[in-house]
Amino acid sequence: MIDLAGKASLVTGGGRGIGREIALKLAEAGADVAICDIEPESAQQTAADIEKHGRKSLALKADVSNAGDVSTMFSSFLDAFGKMDVLVNNAGITRDGLIMRMKDADWDSVLAINLKSAFLCCREAARPMMKARGGKIINIASVVGLMGNAGQANYAASKAGLIGLTKTLARELATRAINVNAVAPGFIQTAMTDKLSPQAKESLSARIPMQKLGLPDDVANAVLFLASSLSDYVTGQVLAVDGGLVM
Repeated sequence: MIDLAGKASLVTGGGRGIGREIALKLAEAGADVAICDIEPESAQQTAADIEKHGRKSLALKADVSNAGDVSTMFSSFLDAFGKMDVLVNNAGITRDGLIMRMKDADWDSVLAINLKSAFLCCREAARPMMKARGGKIINIASVVGLMGNAGQANYAASKAGLIGLTKTLARELATRAINVNAVAPGFIQTAMTDKLSPQAKESLSARIPMQKLGLPDDVANAVLFLASSLSDYVTGQVLAVDGGLVM
């Protein structure tokens, strides 16, 4: 049984989908969890559900690609919780398209939300974690950042960059007992995949050695491990949660 009692955590993009599942999983293990999301209603709902577990929570609205918003968010977090033990950089978007038709705005927005946001949040988290001589940073990457994917040049580049950021920060922060790791989900059942036809889902499953899509809970379990003391000697790693898609 993983025990995160007394740990103060922040999950970006935590209002829905995988981020929400991660936030609830951390709370179930005993952590207090702040939720950051661009949509305040979803953040507030997740925060309310966390409080049902008897944990402290806080809903924060922020554009995590904006340095000013991120600075304000961390000030609010530290005022409320007094410390930072776990940061999960989960916020992300897609703007898919073949490279010949991809607009500058689609490239820029995906790199800003998926990669720059993690840089900004890690920079803010580093100081309180270094002062405390400990902490866990978990970046939600993607198997697309490991293998590429046609029609997702912007998304793949952002996730590959996130993996590079993870490994570099792991080296920079290791002497302060701060672990920095990434989780790379494969094809996961979300609101996006729910819209696919049965034939499309079958085609996706056929590419996976385990012959099925993953669940948000599968990703959340990996994050829970990396947020816990069980991973104290694990840093700079990319944990693929993909049913064997990338080996």
